[in-house]
This record gives sequence, C-alpha cells and structure tokens, in this order.
Amino acid sequence: MKKGFTYGWDGHRGMYKTDESYLSMKRLAAMGGDWAALAFAVMQESFSSSRFGFDYRFTVTDSEIILAINRLKSLGLKVCLKPIINCEDGVWRAHITFPDIEFPVTKKPARPYHNTYWDEWFSCYTAFMCHYAEIAEDTGVEMLCIGCEMLGTEHKEDYWRRLIEEVRKVYSGELIYNTNHGSEENVAWFDAVDYIGTSAYYTVGKNGDSEEDMIKGWEKVKPRLKAVSEKFGKKVIFMEIGCRSAKGCSAMPWDFQHKDLPFDEDEQDRFYSSALKAFSDEPWFDGFFWWDWQTKLDPDVRYGTDTGFSIIGKKAEKTLTEWYHRI
Repeated sequence: MKKGFTYGWDGHRGMYKTDESYLSMKRLAAMGGDWAALAFAVMQESFSSSRFGFDYRFTVTDSEIILAINRLKSLGLKVCLKPIINCEDGVWRAHITFPDIEFPVTKKPARPYHNTYWDEWFSCYTAFMCHYAEIAEDTGVEMLCIGCEMLGTEHKEDYWRRLIEEVRKVYSGELIYNTNHGSEENVAWFDAVDYIGTSAYYTVGKNGDSEEDMIKGWEKVKPRLKAVSEKFGKKVIFMEIGCRSAKGCSAMPWDFQHKDLPFDEDEQDRFYSSALKAFSDEPWFDGFFWWDWQTKLDPDVRYGTDTGFSIIGKKAEKTLTEWYHRI
C-alpha cells in the first residue's frame, strides 16, 4: 500500500529551490511514508479557453521540478508527478468543457487539423502532459498523474485514449488518472491507465461524530469503489484525501472557503484515523496521498489556530506518523 502525501501545491516559481522547501520535505519524509505526489499548477485563462501555456511569472520551472524530484528521492520517497491545470478566473477545473461543434468560420484554428474546440484543447493538453512525462521519464519518477478532477472532459473517451497512447511513448512508468469522489463510475477509459485515482472528499461524518461513526460512513463508500476496481481490474488510490482542522469539516472535507469555522484538530484527526482503519486492509485498495503538505513550514505558533488542511504540528500528524511507521 502506498503511504503518500501531496507536496508542493502551494509552491510557485522559485519556491522549490529554497532551503525552507528542503526542510519541509525532510519533515514529510520523517513521518515514515514512502511516496510523495509532487503537485503544481499550470494556468488556463478561463474554463472556456481552448489554449494554455507556461506563465513565466508564476509556474514552477522545469529545473525546480527536477530538483524537487531528486530531493524527494534522496529522502527515500517515490514520486508521483502531478501537473494540474487550473483556471485563472477561479472556476474549478472540473467545469472545463466545450461545445461539440466545429469552429465558427471567423475563428482560425491553430493547426489545419484542429476543427473543434476539443481538438485544440486536447492538442494543448496532450503536449502539456507529454512535456512533463519526459521529465518524469528522465528523472525516474515512478508514477505520473495524467489529470485531476477534469470532470467536464471525462466523457471524451477517444481523446483521452489517444493522450494516454502519446504519453506512453515517452514515459515507461505507471499512469493514474484522478477523478472526483462520486464520479469514479463515469470514466469509461480507466482500463487504459494503471490505477483508478479519486479525490476522496466523501462526507463521512458531522460535527461531533466519533471515529466509529466515521468508519461507518466509509463503509457506505466502499461498495462503489470496490465495484469499479473489479470492473477494470485496477486498484483504487486516493490521490487526494483530507479534512481541515475546523469544526464540521468531516461533513464537507473538500471545503476551503469557510474561514469562520472554529479550530478543531480532533475532528480532523478522527477523519484521518477512520479512513486509515477503513481502507488499509482492503485488497483492492492501494494507498493514500493526503492533501496537502506545505512547501514552506509556517512558524509553530500558528498550529494551535490554523484551520487549514495542513496536519503539521496537529494531532493528525502524530496519528499518521504512527500508522505509516507501523504498516
């Protein structure tokens, strides 16, 4: 079972090369895990943009990514490289989608064979993913995540299958796609990748629920995930899972917007421990990548009041450390 954590999502150009970044990696490795998902964003102007590219003001550079990979590996961690498209207009990437029509006569396609918005976007996205696939191959990265929560594109099966074919031409490691919780049954092309990935922000508790209550919540989730695993003959990995240290967040573990919720590290800790107990022994399940580990550690004084996803200095860090050293 993969004992992982997501690292680097809060990073931007220049951050991966700092001493603070390396110190953060060391603390992450000390928990006893064996994997890190190196996640970073490349920005698309809006959800409806059919092209996107490197932003030299923000995007982490290739040399930074290579350095981060090498540092994580030097600390004994295997790496899943996870490049993610985000939208500058703030719209969730799941809403990236286009009409099934050919370009209007007033629009000149970027290439003669780009006849639709889907053609153009997938051409950009395939080139984007193949670029990072080459880096993954050159650095010996063990796994590549080819997409994260791209719900509005998942029905375009032929495009995704062609993308996977192109990626496999340059990358020899394992591939995973990260859908969103509740959407696992909608990805008809999971057979083309090596693992079924999902963002497991399932509602499993409510304010005040015990660990036992949350485990019962996870038990309700299991049948669907097991069925998808059996259908495709692939194991399930929680490519994202987590819960803020804020009261009520086990009922909405995806939440990052409600800043007025009171600090509650106990509820976060119960969310962690219940998921570990519910899934660690399932033969069709292959691990966790918790969300998320900060690139730069904040002063310890903040950890008594911080209501974010971070577990650094909180009860969940101790719980996960004990689990990862034991399993």
